[in-house]
Amino acid sequence: MANVSKEELLHIAKLANLNIKEEELDNYLSNLQDILNFANVVSNANTEGLDETIGENDRVNVFRKDEIKVFEDNKALLMNAKEQDRNMFKIPKVIQ
Repeated sequence: MANVSKEELLHIAKLANLNIKEEELDNYLSNLQDILNFANVVSNANTEGLDETIGENDRVNVFRKDEIKVFEDNKALLMNAKEQDRNMFKIPKVIQ
């Protein structure tokens, strides 16, 4: 497999909006090359004669049923809140 060049790494970093410092380039190059080499090993693995598998068993929806439970001590729960508003946790806006 061909080695990744510094120019290619910087191009990928620019596309991902990453700021990589000059002194970090060699470390990033080494890590990226290791990842690509492993991906190459996996993609070249011999799968001849293997059956297709989606999961290890036939179970369907092993999760519990959603149930509404009333929490009696809201005051104690809200003691952990940095801020609260109308008896609820107030958190910073996360959508721009």
